[in-house]
Amino acid sequence: MTEKAAPPTLCRAVVQQCLRARLQVKPPEQHSEAEWVEIDRGMVIYICFFKGATEDILPKMVSTLLNLRLSESDSGKYVSVSDLPGSVLIVPQATLGGKAKGKAMQYHSNVGKEDGLRLYSSFVSLCEKELQAAAAAGKTGTGTTEAGSGAGVTVKHGTYGNRQVLQLDTNGPYTHLVEF
Repeated sequence: MTEKAAPPTLCRAVVQQCLRARLQVKPPEQHSEAEWVEIDRGMVIYICFFKGATEDILPKMVSTLLNLRLSESDSGKYVSVSDLPGSVLIVPQATLGGKAKGKAMQYHSNVGKEDGLRLYSSFVSLCEKELQAAAAAGKTGTGTTEAGSGAGVTVKHGTYGNRQVLQLDTNGPYTHLVEF
């Protein structure tokens, strides 16, 4: 009896619960300060796309990541980030695609930069739409997706292809690897 080969990995995501997270999306320059995005309680999603990934996989990824019961509610019950309600910080993380070769890391399996940017941007948009839809259905407390909304849902994201500084307060560590 032959075993069925596993389909290739098209995307890798690492998900972490957080109490607060802050990501520098633009470094300080001569006449301006650094720019940051930040969230309170919720989830940080690090994401990396591999060669062969297309937009067809994005709806499944978004649904899975936003609906996994990984967040601990005030009552101690595990709920999804949209049920919490919690915020989401999405961080592009090409290093998740690295493989060790000798003493160096190689990233030959990662999608090209242009395709990666397109997939990342679409992923962020789908996450925003999914959480807005959940909020409209009354699933997420105050039901907002705007920054500074208090207990509402906030979606923030990093910039693709740039180095970024992350400050993270976790309530764990509580980290999961999810492959698609």
